[in-house]
This record gives sequence, C-alpha cells and structure tokens, in this order.
Amino acid sequence: MQLTPRALALLLATAAPLAAAGLSPAFVAVAGGWLVLVLALLLADLRLTPVAADWALARSHDARLSLAAWNRVAVAVRLRAGPRRLPIWLRDEPPPTFGIAEADRVLAATVRPGEPVTLVYQLRPPRRGDYAFGDLHLRWGSALGLLRRQARFPAAAPVKVYPNLADVRKYDLLLRQNRLWELGLRNARLFGSGSEFERLRDYQPDDEYRRINWKATARRGKPITIEYETERSQNLLAVLDTGRMMRSPVGEVAKLDYAVNSVLLLTFVAAQKGDRVGLLTFADRPGAWLTPRSGKGQFLRMLELLYAVDSEPVEPDYTAALAYLSARQTRRSLVLLFTDLTGSITTEALVAQLSRLARRHLPLLVTIRDPTVQRLARAPIVDSRSLHERTIAEQLLEERRLTLDQLRARGVLTLDVAADELSVAVIDKYLELKARARL
Repeated sequence: MQLTPRALALLLATAAPLAAAGLSPAFVAVAGGWLVLVLALLLADLRLTPVAADWALARSHDARLSLAAWNRVAVAVRLRAGPRRLPIWLRDEPPPTFGIAEADRVLAATVRPGEPVTLVYQLRPPRRGDYAFGDLHLRWGSALGLLRRQARFPAAAPVKVYPNLADVRKYDLLLRQNRLWELGLRNARLFGSGSEFERLRDYQPDDEYRRINWKATARRGKPITIEYETERSQNLLAVLDTGRMMRSPVGEVAKLDYAVNSVLLLTFVAAQKGDRVGLLTFADRPGAWLTPRSGKGQFLRMLELLYAVDSEPVEPDYTAALAYLSARQTRRSLVLLFTDLTGSITTEALVAQLSRLARRHLPLLVTIRDPTVQRLARAPIVDSRSLHERTIAEQLLEERRLTLDQLRARGVLTLDVAADELSVAVIDKYLELKARARL
C-alpha cells in the first residue's frame, strides 16, 4: 500500500497552521484537527478500498504462440465488489526473451464493480521452444483516491512457441475473402495451364491474352478469361539446412527460423492446392524425413516436426543430403533447398549436386540475404578496420553472386531474398511454377 500525491498534499497541508502557531496557539489546535481529519479519511478510504481477494484475473492467448510474429495476449480483470469504479495498472511477466513494446509493459484501465475489463498487449517470440509466463501484478486506486494497493496474483503457466501460425491463419482468411493480393502475392490470381476447363471469369490485367475466350467476350461485351484446372497431387520437397550458418540471426531471429516459417506456410498453401509436401532436414548428415503427403494431417505432422528442428554447429553435407533425397524420392518433384551461402566452404559441392538433381527434379535454391553483409559492403571507409570489413563483405557478396550465376546457368532456379520477404517470395514462386506447369 502507498499514499497517492493527493494524500501527501493533504498531510503536508498540516504544516501551514503549525508554521503559524507562533502567532497564536489556536493554530496548533487547527493543525491537530486537520491531521485527525486526514487520518480519518485515510482510514475510511482503506476500509472502502477492495482487497486482493476482491479481484479475479485471467490471462488468455493462443495455445501455440507464433515464432517471429506479434501474438495477442489478453488479461481479463474483474472486480467482484466495490464502492465505485477504480483505476488499475497491470503488469504481466512474459518470458524474458520475448519482444514487447515499452508501452505494453504496464497497462492501465478503469474498472467498475461486476464489469470485467480486458487489457491486451502483444508479444514477439524470437525462438521456438517451451517457455513459461510468470505471475500477474495488479495495482489499484482507492475509493477516495488517497491510497494505492497492489498484489501479486499467481498465474504462472507454460507456453509453446511454434513456427508462424499467424501467417497461416492470415493466408486462410484472405483466401476465403479472395484478397490474397494483400499479402503481397504477385501470383495470387495466376491459374493453371492444365487442359480441363474450370470456369469463365472477367479478364484481369495480369491474365495472358491467350486465355481470353473470344466467343464469351463477344456475347458479354467485355473481355472474358477462361480458366483451366491446374494439375493436382504434385510433389514438393522442402530440404532444410540446419548447419552452422543457418544459426546466424537476422535481427533477433535465426535464419533457420525464417526458413521454418516459410516451409510451414508453403505446406499449408500446397495442401490447399491439392499437392503433396515432404521434408528433409540435414546438417553434416541427413536428419528428419517426412514422406510427401497431402491434406490437413500432413500439415499437422509438419508443424510438430518443425517445432523440434534445431541447428547444429557443423558444416552442411549437400552430397549426403541430396543423395539421400534421390534415393527416397524418385517421382519428379519441386525441391526447395533452404540454405545459406555466406561463408560456406561447400558451395562447389552444392553447385554439383543441384546440377545433378536437376536431371530428375526441379530444384529451387532458397537463400536469405544477410543484412549485415549488405550494410558493410556499402559502408563508408573511414579507417583501416572499415576498409577491411568492407573488403571482406564485398568478397562474400561476389562469391555469393558467382554461385547463384553458376546454378542459374545449369538450369537451377534460385531465390535470394530478405528475411522478412521470404515466406511471401517462396509462395509466390511456387504459385508461378505451378501456374506455368513447371512441376
């Protein structure tokens, strides 16, 4: 319990008549009477103010928090009984490594007796895994505004951080509302190149002219496009490098975690398209293997597998991984290899193995740009250290460019994007390849 500025001001007001006591003894009596009155008000306020037992608090959030996304956490506060509405201040104890806005550390509201209030804040987990919330701390004002009480409410609870389910929910919602363009997907309206008629619709600016149905256009007096049903049940294989370079962070989030988020969203989108998705993880040897399948069950299996994926402090062995894949998967597939080229000593093996893989499958190399290297390559030279850093950064970027050029020259598709654009870029590329019947 603590006194408010209002209460302190009332107590300090006693000093005025005491200071005038030298002029007349009557001021002593005035000061004493004022002090008794203030103490009586404080006592009454204390009796009227609710105690900890009068409050009920409950925290709620998704059972699975999403990695590298802002997750909503709500705390419901209810005052069972009280004389009037009271101001409250709430502080939660989220896992210490989670990102939280400074303004959300202490939440304020006003509560009326019997009327619950919900306070909401956002958390951004930087890593997958098991975590725990702590207790809730509530401070509330008194009925007369002279006191503030506070209490700690037991609310410790475990929480799991999974790959980014928030993007999956957003994609599903926008898909239902036919608003996928809001995700930034350039190919959101690209349709298949199959031979089975699906439907007629109004012409869109990004439609190919050869898709215009001229008879329907003449009948309706406006351009009409014909859609064909894309071939379904095609195979996708995500090959996820869990070696040491994928441990390097972009901001607070490791490159591996950005790749994990991308694979999860790809699995969901491919399932909507009727395709089968599988997974292979590898570092210095092949790791987890998930046979390509379709449907919601495969998405859930992928979710649980990706939740447990972790990086290792070793160099990736592309030869062993892609040989394992070729032995396990003989049907032509789109193979998306998520890896990192920065500082890698195995790029020659990567080029050779992807070139060999391209004879049977359609490989797509997916890499994440390192913003630190990009920044150092453009930094001004002010001393010998900055000169050295810029030279090394430019060398790394040049080696990366040469590797990507070699792969493209050998028929291997490449996708090199910033971390925050990875998921959308991967989905966009997948939809483009499917629309052009490249799978």
